Formats: sequence, structure tokens, C-alpha cells
Amino acid sequence: MQPHGRELANLGKHREMRSAQFPATFQASGGYHTPGAEIVGRRIAHNEVVISIDDLLISDVFIANIDEAMNHYDVRAPYSTEMGRYLAKFYDANVGRNIVRAARGGALFAGDQGGSQVVDGDARTNALSLAGSIWAAKQSLEERDVPVDIMPVYATLLPAQWYLLAQEPTVILNRDNGGEGSYARGTFSLIGGVEVSKSNSLPWGVDDSANADIPADYRIDMTNTVGTVFVESAAATVQLMGLAMESEYDIRRQGTLMVGKYAVGHGPLRNKSATEIVVA
Repeated sequence: MQPHGRELANLGKHREMRSAQFPATFQASGGYHTPGAEIVGRRIAHNEVVISIDDLLISDVFIANIDEAMNHYDVRAPYSTEMGRYLAKFYDANVGRNIVRAARGGALFAGDQGGSQVVDGDARTNALSLAGSIWAAKQSLEERDVPVDIMPVYATLLPAQWYLLAQEPTVILNRDNGGEGSYARGTFSLIGGVEVSKSNSLPWGVDDSANADIPADYRIDMTNTVGTVFVESAAATVQLMGLAMESEYDIRRQGTLMVGKYAVGHGPLRNKSATEIVVA
């Protein structure tokens, strides 16, 4: 997955903190000055977004001595790799959930706008329709004053929809639309200037509203979600404890316990910076 959830605050050196505050400001205003009139200064609306740290997330494995002795190959390195992959997938999934939360969130200020949705009933099966929805989502961002021309715009899809686009020559080979794909190689990256990526970690098409394995704030229904289009300010990740691996031999159990862990928190930041593509 692209670095859509890159951390906006690293709190690893402040272990006593449980949340982080991010400032959000609205637009400045102004007007023509009448000679002689006093300039008193206008107010700019501002708000604060608080993102809390989630509980410690772990991936743990116990390796018994007898099992390790009977194997003719090393298992610790592959186990560590798989534990890291689990934690990384969980991280990406939570970032994805919070980008959807941003797209569904309201305005942070009076007069501002919140997130938005693009409804496309054919988005899961029609490449041209999905590509048009990515264009429409970017347009929606720009209409809400998100500076899409000066900062990267990302789209995240499941592999099924990404490969659907990759097989449509009129989408990936259209140079006038910024296409840089290759039908022969099965590669492409841009649609309308939007960087399109795929990941199995994304919980699109899943109803997480009763999923007790994730924090309560992340439990939303994404049954109709096909993808998201956003800029980095849509969501933030706060890190308290970075990814770490620990192992310890337990003589009482005659084996080694391995634990991978991290403590982070995610949340919507600027709701208008995200658009959700849905089928209904």
C-alpha cells in the first residue's frame, strides 16, 4: 500500500502521552479598505483534532524446543517475517478505515465542507465506469478547495478493481490522460493524475460495525465501499511505540516466546480531503 498512513507525529520519545492534538484552520477572509477606516483584524476559524493511541497490538508465537529440534530448517526468521506482515496489514487496514471515516465525516467549521461520496453502481465490474469515478472523486476534492494541483492525490483499491483497470487499454494507455501503463506488463499508476494503488489489506466490501477485534471508533460498515480518493491530510497516525520484536526462552515451558508489537493511533484529520467511491 502507498504511504497513505504516514505518521504525522512521532511520539516515541514521549511515552506518557496517550493522544496528540492537530490544529485545523479555516479560510482567511478580507475586503477592500476604505481610506481612513481602522483595520481591526478579522478572525480565522480554527479547531483541534485529537487522535488517541490505541491499545498495544501484538502478534505472538510460541516455538517449542522439541518442534524446533525436529525441523531441518530455521523457523524463527520466517515466523518473524509473518508476524511483521500481520502487523503491517492491520496497520494498513486501520488507516483505510479512518480514511473512509474522513470521507463520511462532516465539516470542521461553519461554512466549510466535510467528506463526500461518489456513487457508481458499476464500479466493481466496469473499468471505464470506475476510472470515471476516480476522476469524479478528484473533482469533488477540488470543489471543496482541496489543493489537488499542488499535492499528491491517491486512490486505493482492492486487487480485483486494480486489475480490472489494468486490463482496459483505453484507460491505462491514454497518454492524454496521463496514462503511463503497459498492457503487456500489466502495470499502470496514474488515472487523471491520481496515483492508484492496490492492497489486500483494505477492508472494502466488509461490514466491520460489529468487529470486536478493532477499536470501537473504527467499526463501520464498508459493504458498499469500492475505493477511496484522498490527499495525505485526510487522516493521521500517531505513534507511541514503533514496531519491535522480542523473544525470550521459557525454561518452564521448554520453548521460546516471540512477540511483535507496536502502539499507534489513527483518526480522520481533514474530512474534506477524502472521497469514498461506493456502489450504492
